[in-house]
Amino acid sequence: MARGLQIVLPLFVSVAISVIVANNSEIDQRIAAAKQAVLAETELLHREFGRARTEIKHDGTKVTAVDIAISEHIMAAITRQFPADQFFSEELTPTEAPVPVTSRFCWVLDPIDGTNNYANGISHCAISLALLENGVPLYGVIYDLARRTLIQGGPGRGVWDGDKSARARLEAPGGHSLIGFHSPVEKSYAVEGKRVIENFKIRGLGSSTLHLAYVAIGLLDGVVEHNNKVWDIAAAAALVEESGAEIHYLNQSPFPMKEFSLKSARVQYVTGSPAMVARLREILGR
Repeated sequence: MARGLQIVLPLFVSVAISVIVANNSEIDQRIAAAKQAVLAETELLHREFGRARTEIKHDGTKVTAVDIAISEHIMAAITRQFPADQFFSEELTPTEAPVPVTSRFCWVLDPIDGTNNYANGISHCAISLALLENGVPLYGVIYDLARRTLIQGGPGRGVWDGDKSARARLEAPGGHSLIGFHSPVEKSYAVEGKRVIENFKIRGLGSSTLHLAYVAIGLLDGVVEHNNKVWDIAAAAALVEESGAEIHYLNQSPFPMKEFSLKSARVQYVTGSPAMVARLREILGR
């Protein structure tokens, strides 16, 4: 190349590159903040494990002072850095009307998914923090207390189990496949539960976040879920398709999330490899 020769890009190309760089920078900053905020709470999480006392919330589920403290700490850390972002948590004070999602970026937190386990000293529980863009899960950060491991990832950014790249299992479904499954709250779905139990080996860990995340990192083959709320799955949902698995919602998809409500309807879905999802839908009949 001749000395002093410059390559001049068309203006629209230069602008497009600048926008991509700026967008990636905005997202990278949020991902770094998410990991820092979650990891900052792990000492408290471990210290009070099996010791925290539970109380009954408005919806009949249990909560501990640790749930509330982690929620407040992470919310403060995130909103301090990104004041224009909306932040939603399972431990928000309930409101009569749903809160519309109006910001480009928003966050959905479950400070302890598996509170019953946590309070009773059963280690299958997790901190689950999701970053959403325009209501769609963009990145998930999940601290797995049992394995003392940070699970994270999102579309185009890989899936990581600790410092190792991870993928979903893609083996053909069979009688030895491991399926995460919790008994349905609504007994009208008991027949579907019976079909799942008759066809697969079942693991009910008490944490919906971990069920879904474990599919993404290859520890479970699939999940059948009748009981979830959006905060249970938002972070792990960001991992699934990137891992090679997929989610099929049995009722309306919660994404893109247009509003947040603690009184929202339950989310039902099946997940696993494409072959596993097809087999689960066949077994359930929907």
